[in-house]
Amino acid sequence: MFYEPKDGHGLPHNPFNAIVTPRPIGWISSRGTDGSDNLAPYSFFNAVAYEPPQVMFSSTSTKPDRGDTKDSVSNIRETGVFAVNIVEYAMRDAMNQTSGPWGREVDEFVDAGIEKAACRTIDCASVAGAPAVLECRVTQIIKIEGDANFAVFGEVVGVQMRDDCMVDGAFDVTRFQPLARGGYRDYSVVRDVFQLDRPA
Repeated sequence: MFYEPKDGHGLPHNPFNAIVTPRPIGWISSRGTDGSDNLAPYSFFNAVAYEPPQVMFSSTSTKPDRGDTKDSVSNIRETGVFAVNIVEYAMRDAMNQTSGPWGREVDEFVDAGIEKAACRTIDCASVAGAPAVLECRVTQIIKIEGDANFAVFGEVVGVQMRDDCMVDGAFDVTRFQPLARGGYRDYSVVRDVFQLDRPA
């Protein structure tokens, strides 16, 4: 099969997300200037640089109470900071609950029964007990093709790692089993890892 996206795919569901998979989930927490907290998962998320460490996520839809974007981008525009909470398999249901189309007045931490913790380098809440949290300062918000598409880039200025995920000085993902997004309504979980040596 071949299709050009501009002409449509003719399938019951868009296959694009199923092709680019698995995708790590950036569980983004942000805070508005009014002190309201927001927590939402984004599967268009990844690390993009080592030095300095940087990450990005993309928001691709709007909410009627946020104009041209959603709560996360709106809050980040106001404050210039956000946190990336790494999602473990054990928190899959809580993460899913925070993906709902809730109004801006809803605190997803409270709605999903998630305990908050304070970030150390930025004024933002994080998910207490998350395997890792990346505290970020915005470097760029870029409008990309599409009416509601914004790519948010941030420099990681603080890193929290849960002690039980550290093994012999390394962050061991098998200790918490990170959740990843597939296509459609599919998710996967990392339980097995292997190593390959790079060619000399």
